[in-house]
Formats: sequence, C-alpha cells, structure tokens
Amino acid sequence: MRNTKWSRLLSLLLALALVAAACGDDDSDTDAEGDGDGEAAAAGALSDVCPATLVIQTDWWAEAEHGALYQLIGDGYTVDVENRIVTGPMVLDGEELGIDFEIRSGGPSIGFAAPRVQMYTDDSIHLGYTTTDSQATSWDDLPLISVMAPLEVNPQIVMWDPDTYPDVETIADVGEAGIEVNLFGVDGFPEAFVAQGIWTEDQLNPSYDGTPARFIAEGDIAQQGFASAEPYNYEFVFEEYGKAPAFELLHDAGWQVYSQTIGVKPDDLEELRPCLEQFIPVLQRAVVSWADDASISNDVIVDAVAQFDADWVYSAELADWSVEQQLELGLVSNGPDDTVGNMEASRIQAILDAQRGAGIDIPEDLTAEDMFTNEFIDDSIGL
Repeated sequence: MRNTKWSRLLSLLLALALVAAACGDDDSDTDAEGDGDGEAAAAGALSDVCPATLVIQTDWWAEAEHGALYQLIGDGYTVDVENRIVTGPMVLDGEELGIDFEIRSGGPSIGFAAPRVQMYTDDSIHLGYTTTDSQATSWDDLPLISVMAPLEVNPQIVMWDPDTYPDVETIADVGEAGIEVNLFGVDGFPEAFVAQGIWTEDQLNPSYDGTPARFIAEGDIAQQGFASAEPYNYEFVFEEYGKAPAFELLHDAGWQVYSQTIGVKPDDLEELRPCLEQFIPVLQRAVVSWADDASISNDVIVDAVAQFDADWVYSAELADWSVEQQLELGLVSNGPDDTVGNMEASRIQAILDAQRGAGIDIPEDLTAEDMFTNEFIDDSIGL
C-alpha cells in the first residue's frame, strides 16, 4: 500500500512538472504581452505578418555593437560588397523565422547620411537606428518612433591620456582642467555640457576626423569615442600609443540618451504593427542569445567587413573584446527592471529638458511619450 501511494504521488509530481515546463519553458513562448501567443513567431510564422525581407538601416559599418541584429543572420547569407549590405534568412538559435533579414551599413558607407534620411528617401527600408537627442532635433522634418533599445547604455565616451592627466577621473574633471576636447561636432552633448557649466565653449574643437593622429601626437587633448572600441584599439592596434586611455561614459556624466534604438516612421507604424508585435520579442531574445554566445554575430560581422574591403577594418579579437566590454560596462543589460530593450520616459524627458536648457532647437510641444513606445516589448524577456 505504501509503495502504491508513493507511486501515485510521484506520478502526480512528474505530471505537474511537465505542465510547468510546457507553460514556462523559455521566453520564446511569450508575445509582447507575455501571454503565450508569440510561439508562432519562433516557429517560422513571421512570414505571415512581416515583409518577405525585413530591412533595417544602421548608423555605421558592421560592428559588435550591432550584435543583436547580426545574431539573427542565418547560414547562406550574402554580402552586397558595393552597397555594404548583409542579407540572410532570419534565424534565432537555429530556428528559422520564415523571412529574410537585410542589414544595411551606415556612416561612411552612405556618405555619413543619418539612417532617418535614408528611410525617408528609400521606402524599402522598414526600420532604422536612431538616438534620443537626434530624434528630438529632427522631429519636425524626419520623425522616428523608437520601438526597442538593444543597448541600455550609450557606448559614447570622452577619453584622455592617463599619464598626462593622472588626476582627471571624470568628464567634469576634463572641464575643470580646461582640456581641449576633440569632437565630431559641437551640437548635442557638448552644447548641453557647456550650458550646464561642465565645459566651456572654448574647450570644444569640432575638427575630429575619426583618426587617432591628433590624440596620439599631441597627448594633451581629450577626445570622444566608444567605450567598446577605442580603448582596445589604442592599447592593441595603435602601437605608437600602446595603452588604454582613461575615459568616462557620457551616460555616467548625465547624458543618458538611448543610443542606436530601433526606429520606425510614424506613418509606417500601423502597417508594421503586426510584424513588430512578433519581431520585437524576437529581437529581445536575440539580445539574450548574443549575451550567451556572440560567436554567431561576430563571425558574420568580421566576414562582412572583410568582404566590404573598405577603410573600415574589424578583427575577430576586437569583436570578442567588444562583447566582453559591453557586458562588463552594462552597455547591454536590463533596464531598472528585469526586461531587456524597454525604455523609460523619464530618461528621454531629461534629455529633452537638457536640450531646451542648452538652447538646442526642438519642438516646443514635443514630449518623451511622443518619441517611443514599449507596446511591442515582452516584459518577461531579459538577461
């Protein structure tokens, strides 16, 4: 009798465990509301709701900061060398999603045109990268609505030589020391820092051309860059420098934009809504997959850049280091909750307020809620 009772109890517990596993196996079975309807997207049914080829315009050459996108490129992809485009079947963790994914390089590869400009001149582009501050300044003419933030923290930094300035630890210290800052331009965060008294206007030099020459030769200037790229290059690639520069993230200095978000044109939102309801949770899961094993995306990125055969060079070593740095610094991470990819209105509103305080021209009636939506985010997906 005792054995029979234990057998029945064991069978019941096993059945309950199987039911629980079926209901909560992983995040791939949840949709944007977390109620389970998203399973179809992971089984290949994006073809029912998305364009046959979903096209996204990035802001730079292929690089590890774009890792979540390239994590979705499956075997058999092609590289359009002339136009710097990678196209392949959309695949997540070995599961085909039923459509192709086309990733277009930006920055120098398109004459430094902003992704939004490309989107408004080429209707074949469905999504594009954008950033909080430039969203605001372009709102009247080229508006984009952010629907996901693969990066939680903006990778941009200001860096300086640690031997020349051993007592400088922050961006504010750069201002107090009166150090010249080599910049791509002075609109955006430099203007805000001047308005906030962090820097003075005569410190700003907008002549930075992206090369390391001035920083290495002069040694006493500060310079903007990416935390997930420049420290590696200056230590391991630029042998004449041969050390890691000191730096602080703009985010830690108070300029907390969402960088490289996934943007859609407002007029396209309704048409793309069924696709976004399925695709955005897929992209969230791609961020998690990338954080677990970025070798898929890194292999595609390094191969694509090699095939492009342009001035942009990207090694496997830099890609691997960049992934580690992004995770260590929290550039890719959950927000203040347990969800990856969602955005906070308060952060966006703080940037709008800072832009207005600096006299930057943005629409008077623009609010944070106009610029983003979390409606496609699956709250259950996180790192």
